Amino acid sequence: MTTAAWVFFGLAAATAVVDWWAVAARRRRVEYVAKPGVMVWLIGAALAIDPGGNSWTSALFVLALIFSLAGDVFLMLERERFVAGLASFLVAHVGYVAGLAATSLVSAVPLAAGVAVVAGGAATLGRRITSTVRRTDGALFAPVVVYMVVISAMVATAAGTGVAIAIAGAVLFYASDALLAWNRFVAPTRRGRLAVIVTYHLGQGLLVASLAAF
Repeated sequence: MTTAAWVFFGLAAATAVVDWWAVAARRRRVEYVAKPGVMVWLIGAALAIDPGGNSWTSALFVLALIFSLAGDVFLMLERERFVAGLASFLVAHVGYVAGLAATSLVSAVPLAAGVAVVAGGAATLGRRITSTVRRTDGALFAPVVVYMVVISAMVATAAGTGVAIAIAGAVLFYASDALLAWNRFVAPTRRGRLAVIVTYHLGQGLLVASLAAF
């Protein structure tokens, strides 16, 4: 890990805390600056980390972060662009899957374990979310299902690498999206938006930090 990477991580952490406060205090104008700001700093960190010479993984993670930034912007516009945001994050997860696969660390047993875990999530939580989407907004059913498949593939691939920090990051990202979907389609939860953004930032940060392990 380079000094520059630590500086970028520090800036990302500080900006994330500001964003968490803004979400809790409902300061939307602060969110408009802080939320994308976190991703800008994480892109800087990803570019500054020495990923053990694996330039493909680094490049694909940066691509994932750029599309995550785009997704953040789409979802916080005054007139929210949910489908555009969903599409942006779908591409981001594809980038993470490809980047994790490019490490050449993915092996069969941990990958199978990851698949089993996300299959369990899909059969329980995912089933509840998709059934509600089908009933209340049928046009979103197919995009949501595709998105769930791709993010599940990201978690399973992270598990396949056996790298703990990458697994933790992927699981937190998954948890953030599951919370967002539950709050949006099933039932709002207390402090739901805050839980979504905290798990999202922690997940993204850990995935970027995992570059140092590859």
